[in-house]
Amino acid sequence: MIKAPNIILVGPMGAGKTTIGRLISQSMGKEFYDLDKVIEDNAGADIPWIFEREGEEGFRRRETHALSAIVQSDTGDCVFATGGGIVMREENRDILRDNALVVYLYASVAQQLYRTSKSNHRPLLQTGDPKAILKKLFEVRDPLYREVATLIIETDARHPRSVANRVLDAIRRHLKMETTVS
Repeated sequence: MIKAPNIILVGPMGAGKTTIGRLISQSMGKEFYDLDKVIEDNAGADIPWIFEREGEEGFRRRETHALSAIVQSDTGDCVFATGGGIVMREENRDILRDNALVVYLYASVAQQLYRTSKSNHRPLLQTGDPKAILKKLFEVRDPLYREVATLIIETDARHPRSVANRVLDAIRRHLKMETTVS
């Protein structure tokens, strides 16, 4: 088992944050939380409903509140999967940088399109051209993911277990390096 702080997974929709987060938490013996699920549980409604009723800004407020509450709670030593837009608010980026080891699960636009093509649970892709939307989101968000990331792991064309193992290896190397420097 690896002794590590909270681990927070960031990246675009379709990167595999929830699936890989569950695998990492099992391997590390840590609790797993999906921030979108926490938001839904707190709201008593699903994310598409929140977007419809409160708009993206209302959802982002809920997201910031949930992120802040989780990192300040006694749950510590957990693995968290975030929604793709978590990095859009500066306040969230500050929370991420200051409170966890952040892993950016990188996925190309083509891979995101492939992985999200059958989902109707992604409000931002329900109107217009999904490929154009994903490309625009990537252009805006990729630099922000990189800004908060402790580690960057590519997920394209890889099985979730393989990606989880790469993340675990990267965390081990990072923590070993950190203790060597300290």
